[in-house]
Amino acid sequence: MKRIIPIFGIVLMLSACVSSVKSFSQTTNDVNSQAENCPKATVVSLAVPNKNESFYDNFNYHIRNIVADADQVKFQALKQDFVFCRSNNTWTVQPGTLPKELQPQSNYVAFAQDLVNPKFKNLDFQGKTYQYRVVREPQFSLGENNNISRSVEPKPADDKVVFELVTPKSKKPQKKTLYTLNDLQDVAVKAGYSATGNQLGFPQITASVIYQNRIWWSVAFEQGEGNNGIATIISYDPQNDKFTLIQPEELWFTQITDLAITGDANNPTFWMGTNISGEGNFYIPAKGLVAYRPNLKNLNSGYLTSYTVHNSPLIGAIPDKLRLENDKLWVSTANGVCQVNWQAADNPESWYCWRFTAMTKFPSEGLPLYSQLTNKTPAVSLSNNGEKTVEVLWWSPIDFQTQKGRYEVRYPQGFTVKLDEGASFYEFKRSLPPGKPAVNWPGFEWHWNGNRFVRGLDEVSLNLVGNGPQGIGSSQSAEPPINWNAMRGDLELLQLSPKSTSVKYYSGWVDEAKLQPYLTVVPQEKPQNPQPNPLEAIIKQLPSGK
Repeated sequence: MKRIIPIFGIVLMLSACVSSVKSFSQTTNDVNSQAENCPKATVVSLAVPNKNESFYDNFNYHIRNIVADADQVKFQALKQDFVFCRSNNTWTVQPGTLPKELQPQSNYVAFAQDLVNPKFKNLDFQGKTYQYRVVREPQFSLGENNNISRSVEPKPADDKVVFELVTPKSKKPQKKTLYTLNDLQDVAVKAGYSATGNQLGFPQITASVIYQNRIWWSVAFEQGEGNNGIATIISYDPQNDKFTLIQPEELWFTQITDLAITGDANNPTFWMGTNISGEGNFYIPAKGLVAYRPNLKNLNSGYLTSYTVHNSPLIGAIPDKLRLENDKLWVSTANGVCQVNWQAADNPESWYCWRFTAMTKFPSEGLPLYSQLTNKTPAVSLSNNGEKTVEVLWWSPIDFQTQKGRYEVRYPQGFTVKLDEGASFYEFKRSLPPGKPAVNWPGFEWHWNGNRFVRGLDEVSLNLVGNGPQGIGSSQSAEPPINWNAMRGDLELLQLSPKSTSVKYYSGWVDEAKLQPYLTVVPQEKPQNPQPNPLEAIIKQLPSGK
């Protein structure tokens, strides 16, 4: 039976996926830095999206690469660079310099061809060049209308994800099977799911690291529409020409976004960023930053610690890229960056975090502020009260034909709303990030910061097949644009029952023509006198929540 991959799924992958592998040896960085070698401050505006862009693109600060030297650390997003100056711990935002090879492929045919027959990548180790890639076997091909297909569908045991390595001693690649469809089905059953409906997603290598005279790779995979895979770390020892696979049981269906390794050869710790994805949602929070210490007798089991926005100072829900420098681990997300003393990561005082945001100068005449996105009449006039700037949280369209929209801005006085939607026990508890209460409620995509519920930029799911990102709204019409109360504004929970929710939300909406936002980086404020998450008490009152 001939199998054809749906074009819609491939188009979604085309929008999100790019191989952002960075090969490096984890070395020290002890050179004295000079402030004069850091880039000068410049204004990088937050532009209104054009017709060929999704409005989400202007808030997509997922870090695709990290470049560092003695003076600065540059975190490269698709359109911007967030640059940290070592000498004075300051930040600037610069126009993007992401290399072309790390940008998403804009040509579908070229992208599809690279899926079915990916190019080998080079890695230099001990003065010699190694070439590597990861593929599906049996191989697919591009058929009629450039559909991805293969003539015969193999049995589950023969449907494979295979790592290929060309060493300096050989011209032909060595092949190492990472897992089969049969393995994936077995893992699904062990995890409590059904084996039916699973299929192998196209794999990609997300990191290559030289550590302890070995080469290490992390492998992620396409997810959604039945596609899945098994999180895998590969090790190759050139001295004895041996492969080792690590597939942590707690990360089976989790994508590894990047990899760093600390400790010695006999007691290593694998630091990983994690993510999952689904239909129309490329970025869904998983287990945050993971520290995995394998059992040397069984590498697939061991001690795993997750640092998430729910149980740690981690600035964003999805770690994108990591960089290890001596006793410091840089953790980058689409919401900001943290520098962590990895040897004491359990101590909140070992985290120093900065947040990406947009600001705008306060107009002298004030700002008409709407309490809901598409309201015709402003609720209040927002005056500066001595403030020179106001924080911009989001932009949403109010007319899809004209592409006009409004910015969501922070509003300290807040508005209140009662929703005819309440709380229920979240049945898929095992899929939640560690520390997140299993309560399904209108603010499900917000997290508790000790004082309020807040929502980072990487907690706004795209929801491309379901009317776009979801926010707080009292009346959700079937047709967009939905009249949202808030998309990213902080929430104060006033009342929550199985039938209704009352919140105070600290944001409002301003016509786009009134503002000229620009990007900046600000220190992450730690909440004073943090309080317990109110959902922890509510969950005990819900059916099946005890």
